[in-house]
Amino acid sequence: MPIREGKAQEIYIVTSGEMMAMYAANNIARGILKYAHSGGVRLGGLICNSRKVDREAELIENLAERLNTQMIHFVPRDNIVQHAELRRMTVNEYAPDSNQSQEYRALAKKIVNNDKLTIPTPMEMDELEALLIEYGILDDDTKHSEIIGKPAEATAK
Repeated sequence: MPIREGKAQEIYIVTSGEMMAMYAANNIARGILKYAHSGGVRLGGLICNSRKVDREAELIENLAERLNTQMIHFVPRDNIVQHAELRRMTVNEYAPDSNQSQEYRALAKKIVNNDKLTIPTPMEMDELEALLIEYGILDDDTKHSEIIGKPAEATAK
C-alpha cells in the first residue's frame, strides 16, 4: 500500500537465506518494479536477517545481484534479540553496547549514506529455485520435480 500510494520512495527488503523469505523478497521487488516508473520508488537493497542457513551471505549477495540491487547489510543471528523482545525493548535499549546493537547502528549508517537506489529486476520462480539448487540446497543429481511433496525419509539417499 505505501508503494502504491506514493508514500514510499526508498525501499529496503529484509530477507534471509530461507526459500520463502527469498520468494517474498522477490515478490516485493516485483511490486517495486510495478510502481518504479509512475511513482519513482526505488530499491535501496536487501538486509539479510540471518537464520544461519548454509552459505547464507553468499546466497543473498547473489540474489541481490540478480535483483539489480545490493545486500546492504548482513545482520547475524543473536539470541539477545529475544531477550530484548521479552522485555518489550529494542536491542539498543536493552543492551546498547552489545554486538547486535553495533550491527543495527552500522545498518542505520549504511541506509543513511546509501546512494545506490535501483529499479529491481525480479526473477521467475524457476530462476529462484535454480539459485537455491546452485547454492547446495538440493544435490546436483536430485531433480526438483522428483522431490516435491515427498517427506525427508522418501528422498534420503
